[in-house]
Amino acid sequence: MRHRKGVIKLSRPEDHRKALIRNLISQLLTHERVMTTEAKAKAIRPFAERLITVAKEDTVHSRRRVARMLSDRNVVKKLFSDIAPRFRNRTGGYTRIMKLSNREGDNARRSIIELVERVSVPKLTPPREKGKEAGGDVAGVSSGSGKVKVGKK
Repeated sequence: MRHRKGVIKLSRPEDHRKALIRNLISQLLTHERVMTTEAKAKAIRPFAERLITVAKEDTVHSRRRVARMLSDRNVVKKLFSDIAPRFRNRTGGYTRIMKLSNREGDNARRSIIELVERVSVPKLTPPREKGKEAGGDVAGVSSGSGKVKVGKK
């Protein structure tokens, strides 16, 4: 019986809702973190958890089951090669939802949904060149001649 088995409808028709959920899950698995509204985060969480659980068993059948939900082959490959092995010893709870402040324009509740064991990539800053002046080159000014280039003559 399907008593009390509600669907989060997100005020959209069924096709639009399915496309939205698939896109958000693809983005979550690609970037391992997505900022969205709280309702959308709560809606995609069970789907994402189920996909990761299915992907932990790397068989042809499980790959086809995941590919039914995700249209991008690269996301499917990343799920089976990178994400699922990280969660081998975990039986569930692969995602977390962190609440943020409300959105400025419409006051919607925002949140971040992310994978629990997320690989954090350190931000690399470009190395500074020693010996250069603080200002460097200015647009339109060549550093050697001292002449200013102005449009066409």
